[in-house]
Amino acid sequence: MNEQEIKAASAKFEEVIRSQMERNEKMKATKDFVDYKKLDKIIIGVCGGDGIGPMITKVSADVLKYLLADEVKAGKVEFKNIEGLTIENRVKVMKPIPDDVLEELKSCHVILKGPTTTPEAGGKYPNIESANVAMRKALDLFANVRPVKIPEQGIDWTFFRENTEGEYALGSKGVAVNDDISFDFKVTTTEGTERIARLAYEYARNNKKGRVSIITKANVIKTTDGKFLNICKKIGEEYPEIETDAWYIDITTAKLVDEKRRKDFRVFVLPNLYGDIITDEAAEFQGGVGTAGSANIGKRYAMFEAIHGSAPRMVEEGRDIYADPCSMLRASVMLLSHIGYQDKADKLEKALDICMFTEKKLKVTGRDTGATCADFGKYVMDTVAAL
Repeated sequence: MNEQEIKAASAKFEEVIRSQMERNEKMKATKDFVDYKKLDKIIIGVCGGDGIGPMITKVSADVLKYLLADEVKAGKVEFKNIEGLTIENRVKVMKPIPDDVLEELKSCHVILKGPTTTPEAGGKYPNIESANVAMRKALDLFANVRPVKIPEQGIDWTFFRENTEGEYALGSKGVAVNDDISFDFKVTTTEGTERIARLAYEYARNNKKGRVSIITKANVIKTTDGKFLNICKKIGEEYPEIETDAWYIDITTAKLVDEKRRKDFRVFVLPNLYGDIITDEAAEFQGGVGTAGSANIGKRYAMFEAIHGSAPRMVEEGRDIYADPCSMLRASVMLLSHIGYQDKADKLEKALDICMFTEKKLKVTGRDTGATCADFGKYVMDTVAAL
């Protein structure tokens, strides 16, 4: 046993503990959500990211500008284009988000963000932290909200994934003690769990959903997942009209493919890693990750994005003009709803249902066998105009 290696690893773990204690105090200091109705102007940041991100983000922003044209003209809404979140720029400064880009993001109220490339170990880029994870931490976007709805199959699910804790919060803070042993860390806080649980239960109450399912692996990961489970149950007691049940993540993934059992689920609340995995599975029922949008909600900021990656291979092969914008457009529906334009959100959602499932005059295939991203965006706007 090498005592020096143990001491070095212990010192690294102490740094992690101190940083998380500091983060915990910042969470406690932020009290109330932004009231968009009280703002003179809502600033929407448009951040394309990289890969196919700029393409699908531009099309989605064009649709939003079309829907909000009167509000832009009246000075109630402003769109702000934010560049510089490409993998090349991030590697150049060796930061997940360059400082100037982060300041621009903070000058907005809500952000429409394209996918970003996350370097993997052994890849061609240095191992910098995910821009998504960094943005969620920097803007304290603690709730990742993903809806999946297929009425004909009885599926009406909304996932509330905790966004700033768990394994992802410390994914770049692991310790390689030596060549034989490596550790990563998982963190769960009372404040972080209470706020995601309350948001899930408030949503269930406000939208007349009868059940909240708490998803963990608390039978094995007893300390952190056990804490998450117990706190969510305690919050659930404040909502007696809502049924609370608890499931382990492994059996949950199985029950989502059980045609009889899956109809019982409504609202899910779950830690970060499990939420990342299971929402991709859920999106497949709706037609794949290209069909589902995602909201990242905090008390001061909110960010809306596609749930798929940046698809750099499509760019390398010259196919980015055929990228599917539907996931970003679904995220745009959530953005409109979040800032108080529910009527416009409903109209866009209806148009997307027509374009994607009912009428289907254009089909996006990711290749020249289908429509371009821009053509599909125009199809959506024409459909909105006809409603």
